Amino acid sequence: MRNPPDETLGATDDLPSSPPASGRGPKGGRPASAKNKDGAGRKPKPSRLREGDEDAPIRKCILSGERDVRPHLVRLALAPDGQIHPDVRAKAPGRGAWIGVTRLELEAAIKKGKLKGALARAFKTGEFTIAPELPAMIESALARNALDRLGLESRSGTVLIGSDRIEQNARQGKLKALYHASDAAEDGNRKLDQAWRIGNDVEGSGLRGLALPASRTILALALGRENVVHIGLTDRAAAKRVSEALDRWLHFIGSEPSSVSCETASQGASASQNIGASGSTGQRPAVDMTEEFE
Repeated sequence: MRNPPDETLGATDDLPSSPPASGRGPKGGRPASAKNKDGAGRKPKPSRLREGDEDAPIRKCILSGERDVRPHLVRLALAPDGQIHPDVRAKAPGRGAWIGVTRLELEAAIKKGKLKGALARAFKTGEFTIAPELPAMIESALARNALDRLGLESRSGTVLIGSDRIEQNARQGKLKALYHASDAAEDGNRKLDQAWRIGNDVEGSGLRGLALPASRTILALALGRENVVHIGLTDRAAAKRVSEALDRWLHFIGSEPSSVSCETASQGASASQNIGASGSTGQRPAVDMTEEFE
């Protein structure tokens, strides 16, 4: 993210102290604005967009100026005590600002005073404190959010574990996402990856599961299961929810995968070569700018 900042659009928001009214979906709220103040229509980074993102609200990173859909960014909230806290689920009341940089970029921005200046402009106050451990807090919150999402999907019955069961569903073309523990054996990964490619009729492509930055012990705790080495999802909506949570975590720690962990609508080896890290086709959907505040 290298675009110059533009504090006039998308930098901050106010969240209500109670949940929004029932029935307000991604298309609800204020109408989209097609152009910013200088007349130039500016779109989110296409490499991180995917099917369904065209309806998501757009926000701007206060450090890079780059715009992206809300699920790809991290909200920083100004607490009543003046502390800056990560609000990765974007539910905390009050003022908030959005960032989409990596941990290394954030640490550099803190060291150079750029984050403090960006937040002061966003919140229109200098009455706040940035804890030195803020990057670690964000990483921990993103990891917890991603693992919690896997746990929720497991309890709802959309998660498969066990190599034999995952392989069977993969060969039948039922698998929508595939993940491996960080300490999973390579031969086991390759076996399931190959089964998934066969089931999707994309043999010879780069389609393969994603090795998560979490061991089998951590995954077992998150899912409430025993010995979770591989994870498969057969529900497309569940796969998208998990991928969104994982994408933010991996992007922040600087480990965005080069593999394809989620099935897309693309078929065939040639089509799969154009799929991005998180199942994105790399194509730019028709996304318009939303207004600055929610």
